[in-house]
Amino acid sequence: MKKTWLKRAGYGLLVFIALAATAIAALVAYGHLKASRKLEIRLEAVAARSDAAAVERGGYLFRSRGCTDCHGNDGAGRTFVDDGRGLRLHAPNITPARSSATADYRMEDWDRSIRHGVAPGGRPLMIMPSEDYNRLTNDDFAALVAYLRQMPAAEGDLAQISLPLPVRALYGAGFIQDAAQKIDHTLAPAAPVPEAVSATHGAYVANACIGCHGPGLAGGRIPGAPPDWPAAANLTPGDGSALARYADAKAFVAMMRSGQRPDGSTVSTVMPFGSLKAMSDVDLEALFLHLRSLAPRAAGSR
Repeated sequence: MKKTWLKRAGYGLLVFIALAATAIAALVAYGHLKASRKLEIRLEAVAARSDAAAVERGGYLFRSRGCTDCHGNDGAGRTFVDDGRGLRLHAPNITPARSSATADYRMEDWDRSIRHGVAPGGRPLMIMPSEDYNRLTNDDFAALVAYLRQMPAAEGDLAQISLPLPVRALYGAGFIQDAAQKIDHTLAPAAPVPEAVSATHGAYVANACIGCHGPGLAGGRIPGAPPDWPAAANLTPGDGSALARYADAKAFVAMMRSGQRPDGSTVSTVMPFGSLKAMSDVDLEALFLHLRSLAPRAAGSR
């Protein structure tokens, strides 16, 4: 009797494993189809710029809005995630070099990629934080492209994305989204706001934070992030908010410059301090005002 029970349990386990393997294979196959889909994005034409003011502004945005964290200071691309277990992400070369991914980009190609997470041919980009850049004004978008186009050509590779089987299955199941899925593509570009130490300007700056901290900036686990990454902090006021650590804008700015809290402890190194410390005092003080003005949200309520 015992042997019969064990035999049935063994058969049951084999059936379960077979069904699980079939389900995973189906999800991976569906994920491949989803990653190959073509998206039609309606774009507002944006005139190219090359004047000194645009290049200067674009350089500031490139350094302070996270571009260097993936593409490197020279734009040649770099490996920014490699967990040694199959997850490896290498950003492409985006300099004017003939071998770069963007050598023949037109303004509309840059727009699809930067603000919409869509490649020129219409397929979604898998790893691109376009949700952080979707609300760039036309002027800032044109300035960023102006800077990229005048960068010295550098040698670098195309994008290299290696995703473990569980990640590919989760993408197929919809638990992980590609860049294009995180964006409302029907929204018109953001209207310009005066650059000042104001909550209104701070709301514009805060768009660069939503990829990790969520649209409501309440933090929580970062969808699609490596499993060893910590949850993003709640940036809204109230219980459990990281904002409570900073009595004023001066303390907040000091943390963004140094990566250390007022008590001397270190903020998670996942935070892109290489870029954040390049933000101007105006942007950081405005961001602090905006965060202080938000309605409290429960931590993790993305």
